[in-house]
Amino acid sequence: MPVWQDAADAAVFVHRYSGMILRLCFTYSLGRADAQDVCQNVFLKLLQSDRRFDSEGETRAFIIRMTINECKDILKSGWRRRSVPFDELIEREVPFLPAEDTGVLAAVQRLPVKYREVIYLYYKEGYNAEEIAAMIGAKPAAVRQRLARARAKLKQELEGSDNETI
Repeated sequence: MPVWQDAADAAVFVHRYSGMILRLCFTYSLGRADAQDVCQNVFLKLLQSDRRFDSEGETRAFIIRMTINECKDILKSGWRRRSVPFDELIEREVPFLPAEDTGVLAAVQRLPVKYREVIYLYYKEGYNAEEIAAMIGAKPAAVRQRLARARAKLKQELEGSDNETI
């Protein structure tokens, strides 16, 4: 099935996937402006593409793969290495998460990118290790290992912060 047929389909498509793209960008610690740029680039590339998808799952997987590639391109750019994002200079809230998740979100955001991306794709998007491996270009065993290590780090940090308050 084509990505979209007309403007109304495009609006529904953008509404359906833009939140997912932005959340994935935030797992790479991209600021709001960079995340919006990635989102726009992904939709632009889809608009220019002749690619057709057979299912919703195939569409989501392709969009996630495109988003990951766009995020990595931004992170490795020379401009990015020589600058400090404005979002890091001011306090900001992440608007897509409930307030009670901010402790867990903060702990997840402190994880290395390789752990953040698998945590996001596994828990938020619901992909299994084999699907995540295909998306990020790793072996399923490596994905399972990253998930285990990320869980251990999160558990240690979250339990450690609870023990400090007692």
